[in-house]
Amino acid sequence: MKIDRLRWWQIQELLPIESDLFGAEQWSAPMFWNELANGHHYLIAVDDDGSVLGYGGLAVGQDEGWVNNIAVRRDAQRRGIGRALLEALLAEGRRHHVKQVLLEVAADNAAAQRLYAGHGFEVIGVRRGYYQPSNTDALVMRRDED
Repeated sequence: MKIDRLRWWQIQELLPIESDLFGAEQWSAPMFWNELANGHHYLIAVDDDGSVLGYGGLAVGQDEGWVNNIAVRRDAQRRGIGRALLEALLAEGRRHHVKQVLLEVAADNAAAQRLYAGHGFEVIGVRRGYYQPSNTDALVMRRDED
């Protein structure tokens, strides 16, 4: 597996993963285009044959970073890809000297919550009905950088 910067021409390869994992709440190609156009840091994990295994993104502000998404293809989960993407995004945050990193995660996504908690994220709030159209709550998690 190799992790590299996401390039605009790879966006179409993310969409089937988005559809499978997130259904009606999936991001569209224009949403990913907007993220790249705004200079957010996006990574892609690819297999030896070049197939997309997963991706993740980080937006960096003045003192904080936001993990916008991390997704791993269903048949590639539980192989450390999500962890590797998260660690690479956190390293990018450190390069920008962020003081904290925040994210939202679906309240019913226990596996992702364990991943984030294992990297020092703590729940600091709940956004009721954040994910639409499912009306699923989001947990807001934060990790302070020292």
